Amino acid sequence: MLPAHYYPAFKKYEHFVGNYGNAWWKQNEEFEKFNGPILMTTNCLVPPKESYKDRVYTTGTVGFEGVTHITQGEDGEKDFSDIVAHAKKCAPPQEIEQGEIVGGFAHQTVLSLADKVIEAVKSGAIKKIFVMAGCDGRMKSRDYYTQFAEKLPQDTVILTAGCAKYRYNKLDLGDIGGIPRVLDAGQCNDSYSLAVIALKLKEVFGLADINELPIAYNIAWYEQKAVIVLLALLHLGVKNIHLGPTLPAFLSPNVVNVLVENFGIGGITNVENDLEMFLK
Repeated sequence: MLPAHYYPAFKKYEHFVGNYGNAWWKQNEEFEKFNGPILMTTNCLVPPKESYKDRVYTTGTVGFEGVTHITQGEDGEKDFSDIVAHAKKCAPPQEIEQGEIVGGFAHQTVLSLADKVIEAVKSGAIKKIFVMAGCDGRMKSRDYYTQFAEKLPQDTVILTAGCAKYRYNKLDLGDIGGIPRVLDAGQCNDSYSLAVIALKLKEVFGLADINELPIAYNIAWYEQKAVIVLLALLHLGVKNIHLGPTLPAFLSPNVVNVLVENFGIGGITNVENDLEMFLK
């Protein structure tokens, strides 16, 4: 729900007041503390604990045994009155953190700041842009992305989308001339915005090849949507993309060879070595 707070259409709802929680894999702990009903609309449902299972509702393509599923009526509408009634009986959520998160940097917003971004690149204030989109997960190895973001030089900017952002979107990384160093385009599907931004920069700088841009790709993957985003980047001709923490297990040796030979696909090693490689 985090990206929804940046959609202009939701500004009219005064009760839509804040973001609760973090990446999907922390839901077992955070749903417990939320106390209210939760409506799941995507595939990121972790098997719910009995202590809050009665507060979980599903709709659309997601479902779970023993959880109330909301379907469309004959009129094509969905009736959420049971969730509203349930919420009125629940205790308020427990506070789990405080602070602000800056986001809403889909391509319309970034392109409206194009002059500022272009000038920062031309002047050298921004020397490199890192696309760090993709997925998050519970594995300890994903701390790599937090450490990588923390150790990036102050003249770099991160473009992100998807839940990978939760590894660094609450770090105090500052800004460059008023441009936040973490530009969050939104959810996985908003990776489209990152491609639009790159293509626009290519056009503005009069480059023949998208790979001539000062952009590096250090992408975290976990599931199928991230692979679709990767295919889109390959279609655009983007090369030297690095994936981690590991390469997808379903990639056969022959497919890996094609990706390496034709697109320069690589993995990650450790933060120090990778920073040196990316910043050459």
